[in-house]
Amino acid sequence: MKLSDLTSQAGEWLRGSGPMSEIVISSRIRLARNISGHPFLARCTRHQRQALEHKIRDTILTANLSLRTLYVDLEAAPEIDRQLLVERHLISKPHKDAEGARGVAIAENETLAIMVNEEDHLRIQVLRSGLQLEEAWEQINAVDDQLEAALDFAFHPRFGYLTACPTNVGTGIRVSVMLHLPGLKLAGEIEKVFRAAKDMRLAVRGLYGEGTEATGDFYQVSNQTTLGRSEDDIISDFRNVVIPKIIEYEHQARRALMSERAVAVEDRVCRALGLLRSARLLSAEETLAMLSHVRLGVNLGRVKDLDLSKVNELFLLTQDAHLQKLLGKKLDEEALAAARADYVRRRLGAA
Repeated sequence: MKLSDLTSQAGEWLRGSGPMSEIVISSRIRLARNISGHPFLARCTRHQRQALEHKIRDTILTANLSLRTLYVDLEAAPEIDRQLLVERHLISKPHKDAEGARGVAIAENETLAIMVNEEDHLRIQVLRSGLQLEEAWEQINAVDDQLEAALDFAFHPRFGYLTACPTNVGTGIRVSVMLHLPGLKLAGEIEKVFRAAKDMRLAVRGLYGEGTEATGDFYQVSNQTTLGRSEDDIISDFRNVVIPKIIEYEHQARRALMSERAVAVEDRVCRALGLLRSARLLSAEETLAMLSHVRLGVNLGRVKDLDLSKVNELFLLTQDAHLQKLLGKKLDEEALAAARADYVRRRLGAA
């Protein structure tokens, strides 16, 4: 398995299936872990970082966590490969831009990725399509147990798992659900989500997590603290309270739009599809915005010749690093815009 194998299609988590997939793009659970007897990364010397990275890498690769596991040495990887991994949500932006020994292990179907030497020694994540938090938890819990049998994780009997950031102390769990909310955005009611999240002490972020904007009407909702709460409690809140409430807000907004502004919504969808099928230059941001409208049109039954999996795939494969990897060369901004437009026209069928 090579990194280039990832560039021609979207990962399993973007296949457009799973429960509530018309609104829920993906479910993610991440666990932060550190190795007992080793300093947190901020206090590590270069030699200590290297020793940790080698030890964790070897443990992961001998653990048989998936049929095929790809390990990427991020210190040696080119910038475009690291950006590709960010676009696929397999590493974070800070992990891409950091220095020193670090890496990521990726399972064949991309449902599992383990960042090594990010903020913590290990950040284990499982990604699933649609609302599949219980399934993601079952998988990541098994992986965590398997790794803990080989690695002595830093754990305090009172405080739980010890992490570099105090907000992760305890279970070390971060539950995150990516939502597509164009109805609330078009209706001018997206603040409902922010208010509900604030009331429940949740974070709302953009497409690529912390510090990013909500491009293409994508929003990530995640828990902010873990100390004093069990994994089951946090997951249950998301599955049974938080996400259903936001989904109902979005359904209400879509029903209201189609009842009161149907022609305007259909016009926006058709204009977006027409632009994507005819434009000669497209920026990444413009493409995501237009695809968001088209995705809404698919869900509302106004676009008949496309399915969610193809639209979801285009969200990913039209990003800068993916296009350059597909074409096999580095492109400047204008060349990227032309290549993106050409790729989208071919995939959607030119008007």
